[in-house]
Amino acid sequence: MTRRIALTFMTLIVLQLVLAVVPLGLSMTQREQTSFRDTTEAANRTVAAAAEETLSDHRSPAAVRRLLEQAERAGDCAAVFDAAGRIVAATDCPGRTGGGDEDDQAADSWGDLAHQVIIHPETVSRERDDRLVVAEPVGDTAHPVGAAVLSRSAENMHDRIAAMWGWLALIGVGALVAGVLLSVALARWVGRPLRAVDAAALRLGEGALEVRAPGGRGPQEVRRLASTFNTMAARMEALIHGHRAVVADVSHQLRTPLTALRLRLDLLAAGADDATAAEFAGAQEEIARLSRLVDGLLAVSRAENAVPRPVPVRVDQVVDDRVVAWEPVARERRVSLTGRYDARLTAYLGAGDLEQVIDNLVANALDAVGEGSAVRVEGQATRARVLLRVVDDGPGMSAAAREAAFRRFGNPEASGSGLGLAIVHRLVTANGGTVRLEETAGGGLTVVLELPALPPQGPSRGLRAGS
Repeated sequence: MTRRIALTFMTLIVLQLVLAVVPLGLSMTQREQTSFRDTTEAANRTVAAAAEETLSDHRSPAAVRRLLEQAERAGDCAAVFDAAGRIVAATDCPGRTGGGDEDDQAADSWGDLAHQVIIHPETVSRERDDRLVVAEPVGDTAHPVGAAVLSRSAENMHDRIAAMWGWLALIGVGALVAGVLLSVALARWVGRPLRAVDAAALRLGEGALEVRAPGGRGPQEVRRLASTFNTMAARMEALIHGHRAVVADVSHQLRTPLTALRLRLDLLAAGADDATAAEFAGAQEEIARLSRLVDGLLAVSRAENAVPRPVPVRVDQVVDDRVVAWEPVARERRVSLTGRYDARLTAYLGAGDLEQVIDNLVANALDAVGEGSAVRVEGQATRARVLLRVVDDGPGMSAAAREAAFRRFGNPEASGSGLGLAIVHRLVTANGGTVRLEETAGGGLTVVLELPALPPQGPSRGLRAGS
């Protein structure tokens, strides 16, 4: 955001500078050139006026020579021609006389210019070799008696124009630098508190309910946004903590009476007849099911209350350990349990989360399949992800059951408490991964996990709240 605001301001400033400075520079350049031409023509008219007294009134040429000497000292070259195109008086300066080819060409050019002015009496100016040459008719404009030609170097004018453009460029660069500094400061003033709110929202979304956005910085609208976010976060924290506390307290309080009830039923079943003992056994099974449900609720509460601190986890080693741990159970149920995965497979997860996920998935798969079935745990690396599959060839799930399977008690076809997949979903998504259910080719269910294979980014990583 800071870059976008700064670039926007810089674009506007550059556009304003181009629209303001360039036309100003062009106008000043044209004014300088016009002033230079007017000054040169005025100096030549002075020479022409003095030459008229000499050529028309036949007075002494002293005044003309004096003006030519002044022009020569000023660095100008000048010459006076009579009506026949002959030189009456001239300065001794390079480019006018001297015997070289270039001097001859210059003299011929001055003569041609004087002849043109005599034939067509009007002021004529030309640029030649970085000099301005001005020719002025002498005497009556209808019947001139000669011509005055003056050549003045344009170097000083070009130096002044270059200096002017230099000052304009310096002013433009200064304005641009000041604008950049101002735009960066403004962008940071607006962007920093917004980034802080964004970081706080990210951490809140990952489960750090105690996080709050810093207030009192930035524009009024940003400060109001931070205040509103903090109010929302506080209310959300109170609601979620209250919900978790109720679930945890109720689940914990139910365990004691359930245990006591099982003991009482065991005592009653010991002295009962066969029919009554069978009834007691059925009641024991329901109590065991209710105990598993309470344990599942406690597990869900703990999973929802944890914010993972991702660390590198060797997926291949964890899968190998869990397959070995569950293999006796699978062998007892006559189910084939195998693992197939890439070597040195690494994901970034909370410590212990992957073990809990695999245990829940393998337990669900073993409960779902019958004797002679197979359960496979497969892992492979993809771009920035680790793909983990738990595949079985059991009865599978309907589309409606798969859609609701990750909600608490959402699967009506579940044989257990219906909380295992909810725990898996919470642990995987809290670590930045995804989980989905697919049909196994040939029948059965495949649970697909996509786990992050790169180090986590963002300010919320590395935090744990309420775990």
